[in-house]
Amino acid sequence: MADSLSELAEVIRGGLATAPKDGVRPLLKSLFGERFHKRHFNEKIDGLLRDAYGLASGAAEGVPFAGLLHPDSTPSGAYGGASLAWFPTQDAGSLITFVVGTAGLSPDEGMLTRPGHRRRVVALRRHLKSLGVRAWTKADPSSLGEPLPKAARDEFNGFDRVFQRYGGEIYCMAHVPDSAGLARQVVGAFLDLYAHERGWETLKAWKPESDALLGAVWNRAFEAVTPEQVNRVLRSRRFVILQGPPGTGKTRLAEQVRRDFFGGHGHTVQFHPAVTYEDFLVGLSPDAKASQLLFGVREGHLLKAARKARERDALLVLDEINRADLSKVLGEAVFLFEPKEVGGAAARRVRLTHAVEDSDEFALPEGLYVLGTMNTADRSTAPLDIAIRRRFAFVTVSPDRSVIEAQGLPLALEAFDRLADVFIEHAPDDALDLLPGHSYFLAGDEAALKERFRYELVPLLDEYLRQGLIGPAASELQAVRDGIADAASA
Repeated sequence: MADSLSELAEVIRGGLATAPKDGVRPLLKSLFGERFHKRHFNEKIDGLLRDAYGLASGAAEGVPFAGLLHPDSTPSGAYGGASLAWFPTQDAGSLITFVVGTAGLSPDEGMLTRPGHRRRVVALRRHLKSLGVRAWTKADPSSLGEPLPKAARDEFNGFDRVFQRYGGEIYCMAHVPDSAGLARQVVGAFLDLYAHERGWETLKAWKPESDALLGAVWNRAFEAVTPEQVNRVLRSRRFVILQGPPGTGKTRLAEQVRRDFFGGHGHTVQFHPAVTYEDFLVGLSPDAKASQLLFGVREGHLLKAARKARERDALLVLDEINRADLSKVLGEAVFLFEPKEVGGAAARRVRLTHAVEDSDEFALPEGLYVLGTMNTADRSTAPLDIAIRRRFAFVTVSPDRSVIEAQGLPLALEAFDRLADVFIEHAPDDALDLLPGHSYFLAGDEAALKERFRYELVPLLDEYLRQGLIGPAASELQAVRDGIADAASA
């Protein structure tokens, strides 16, 4: 079925070669009343639309473009704020972008400086990359005049004039593909994200498509991690820590890696404040069978795992690794955690406080791998010191929206999206990793889900609010928390 988005995508993907005789303004106008509510466009104040295709035949410095601007913009001339614009060429197709007008950030300072806008644009780039589309984003949309990196210029051939004129203002861009179907997805992604930021209402007929498209972008707000990825990092770096907020399945992922890639060989150790050097490396323990008080040497978890690894590759999982005092627990063994100096004659060695098997020297075997898990939302634990941190690779395990979506409970997805929107939109960077993981939204049915909300999710949110952990997002979080509590009680 032909629709305004499909027609617009066809025009954009063809570049200047498919420029409509009557211009692109009629196509842009048709979006309002067909895809978006017509109240968002006022015929008397039409600065929202811009059609500058005619610059292709004008002055040499002219760069043809068209797009959607802030509604308060003038019908022509320089404008400010955020816009969705595409730049058609004769031979290279079109470059679709989010760009700041040459008149500056106003009247969109709030949007362009908001953490949420930056994070959504990054998620858009990840989504487009997953489709095989060339895309790029600037680290800070509000950073005007920052030159376009050479790597970005080199990746987008054929748009040199665009970059010379607007390279400092573009903060997100993608090359519109030749494929009609893929072009529609790319143009639709930019258009629906721009509409979301403007607060435009999508009409009922196209809302399912828009929701699905935006959902695909939101899925990329946090990078998904697979067991295969973790195993690849392990094989390369040997010592890895899975970090992330509560409920993201870090422990489950670690156990899955051990089961699927190590044949279950190895074991798991639960770290906590009472774990000691003697528990982890080597110590003395009383001999319960002796008739008098005698002490024998007791191998710790690391030595036991090393013994297993001499038979074949083994994985030692250190669950909640930051709950223990690592400097004391590891002791001199921290010297051994160097990925490139494990196993063989040149392996690093330490002298143990007690001899094991008639030797007081110990080295990590080549077949031993260590995978820790760490809850980044737990502010009661001290951060890892630099000496320990540099010996591990870190993989961030984030909430996975697709897992919630797959279970088919609309209430779960709605609650997660509302909560994620608060964190993405308002939370400072150091509070973003407090977003509750997907496990809080998983249940066998809606009744069980409401129980989980009432007794697990809501108390967690209350604790965040009580401790003031999310800063300026507190009032927004309170409103969403109340909505979830109401839904759980209904």
